[in-house]
Amino acid sequence: KFYYITLLRDPVHVQRGATWKTSLHMCDGRTPTPEELPPCYEGTDWSGCTLQQFMDCPYNLANNRQVRMLADLSLVGCYNMSFIPEKKRAQVLLESAKKNLRDMAFFGLTEFQRKTQYLFERTFRLKFIRPFMQYNSTRAAGVDLDNDTVQRIEELNDLDMQLYDYARDLFQQRYMYKRQLERREQRLKNQPGLFPFRRTPGSDIAFRDDAPESEASRLPTEDYMNHIINRW
Repeated sequence: KFYYITLLRDPVHVQRGATWKTSLHMCDGRTPTPEELPPCYEGTDWSGCTLQQFMDCPYNLANNRQVRMLADLSLVGCYNMSFIPEKKRAQVLLESAKKNLRDMAFFGLTEFQRKTQYLFERTFRLKFIRPFMQYNSTRAAGVDLDNDTVQRIEELNDLDMQLYDYARDLFQQRYMYKRQLERREQRLKNQPGLFPFRRTPGSDIAFRDDAPESEASRLPTEDYMNHIINRW
């Protein structure tokens, strides 16, 4: 049985050289036509291309890449931009990406390496042999961009910005839920047989029958419970 996982990062960063030339961009059993996905540069790569030229290309695969990679492109006619209006297309892609992210067994954020490791280990009951390292100094930190350029990059990646805000909130919810479970399990180990418990079907996690309403309200959202706990 396979589980989909992914790692997300802040949409505004600097990484030059990616062309995705080997990507087929398959959708609904076919690749996009040259008219649907024209190249943004001449030659074999981005050599000689300025940042302004990079941003000006309407077919730039770097824009909103995370949303496009997570969403179901079939809902919007794949790479056919005339299938539905642009604003509708953007909303459908964003909502599809959010849904698929929620349904994933695990996802992490590069800016929270330790929490990402903790969630992975608790979700899949595996242990890494060494802790993840958090590198706060990135290529983007060494690049001086004016405010107008940064604002333009954010506008071009507006869907990714919205998705990342959503992902950060969902990530923190999952992390806090796992920490709550860990503390609860630790209390059970330290005080065995102290309270009556019931066992949730399909799960190895026990809960008190008389748990107060406030405690029950901190249980995970339905999609996370279904995909992570009950299915195991």
